[in-house]
Amino acid sequence: MGYAAYLKNLLLPLGVYDLSVGSVSEGELYALGSALDTAAERLETVERESLTATAEDEGLDRREALFARKSAALTAESRRAAIAALLQIDGDSLTPEAINRTIQGCGVRAKALEVDTGRLRVIFPDVNGVPPEFREIENIVLDILPCHLEVEFYFRYLTWQECEAMELTWKGVEADLHTWESFELAVPEEQA
Repeated sequence: MGYAAYLKNLLLPLGVYDLSVGSVSEGELYALGSALDTAAERLETVERESLTATAEDEGLDRREALFARKSAALTAESRRAAIAALLQIDGDSLTPEAINRTIQGCGVRAKALEVDTGRLRVIFPDVNGVPPEFREIENIVLDILPCHLEVEFYFRYLTWQECEAMELTWKGVEADLHTWESFELAVPEEQA
């Protein structure tokens, strides 16, 4: 029910106004109701976009513009989580747990480990070799981490034992179909 119908129902019991179809009073209520409907729709959009938890488009874009880099997140839900993670960064965010929360909140599938004092190693669990979106991930991680920390990126490659085990799980697949790179990035079905 729009505002025009609401206003008409509100004034009808008074009996003072001619609210019949085509009357001047009914036309005024229709015009006023249409303007109120438009204002209500705009206010609903403003309310939704002004809160990070409910923002979908413009609100997320405006918040992401506050940061040096856009997160790797793609969906509205993951973008909200990334923004929330980035907003939590402060002077006490230098613990490995806080850094990992922030990195993972930005949609980056990586984990930071403290190797020594002032030195972090960033690993990519469940990824063999260099992740395809590594350049974007590297930029995001280096923006998030404090500049006084030394950061090394650690990539995991398949061992010969894992390759031999994969051969057993790939029965019926011809080796000629694979290049070194496709074999390097392959994950056994049991581990996926």
